[in-house]
Amino acid sequence: MSFTLRQLDIFLAVAKYQNISKAAQSLHMSQSAASEALKNLEQSYAVNLFERKHNQLELSAIGRTLRTSAESLLAHSQIFEEGLKGHKSVGHIRVGASFTIGNHLATRYLSSYLAEFPEADVSLHIANTPDIIAMVRNHEVDIGMVENEVQDNELTLTPWFRDELVVFCAAQHPLASKPTLNVKDIKDAQWILREPDSGSRQTFERSLAELLPDIHVYLEFKHNEAIKNAVESGLGIGCLSQIVLRKNFANGDLVPLTLPKRNMKRTFYFATHKKRFEIDALDAWMRICRAMA
Repeated sequence: MSFTLRQLDIFLAVAKYQNISKAAQSLHMSQSAASEALKNLEQSYAVNLFERKHNQLELSAIGRTLRTSAESLLAHSQIFEEGLKGHKSVGHIRVGASFTIGNHLATRYLSSYLAEFPEADVSLHIANTPDIIAMVRNHEVDIGMVENEVQDNELTLTPWFRDELVVFCAAQHPLASKPTLNVKDIKDAQWILREPDSGSRQTFERSLAELLPDIHVYLEFKHNEAIKNAVESGLGIGCLSQIVLRKNFANGDLVPLTLPKRNMKRTFYFATHKKRFEIDALDAWMRICRAMA
């Protein structure tokens, strides 16, 4: 065997960052050492793993083919090392979750998971749905938890939770006393919404598709708390997951609004790579999430 695990680390880091300098920095090594190790790997097998395009290193055809195998080999080596140390089934796992799921569900599931695997090293990455999907595709996380169905030939999406969005306003807002919003109310309102790529925004736009040209999006935020604070300040009305709003509705500082004949239900999904390495931790994480949901 002419390659080393360190060379695989470097290969995968360059594949991720498309830049040797950034890859070397992430591995705490010099750029020259990383470049030399990658060069030696390619020369040993007479292959070009990367092609230079627009000042970036992009995976070649064979590089794309070997990337998943390299991920699998490194995962095997980590499990082997844990076995040598005497820690079996430690439950190490890398989880990626969209903002609503990550901030309001995954953190709760984490305590139950760590109770079952107290020695586990769990990393939780929180971002919007497209970023989480990219992390799963690039093997940066073992599993993604996203708010909408995504079409991607490299991934498997498994439904696990049913959610519903709720339109809401501040308790003192003029619409708070209306039992049901009509079309004029929807068009006249100043809407405070999540960013366009978010799962919440996509569900909102699907539900109000025919009214979108006339809807006034006053503010857009990436985080749910910013939207809630803006709405509570009287700047407009919002639309977020019921999970995010439960405490606010109970406290009375925010009020749910009713939209007639609007389906704002959606499904949360587990996203995994079709060529992922099978680990028991992944099955355990999904089992706990389903049970607590």
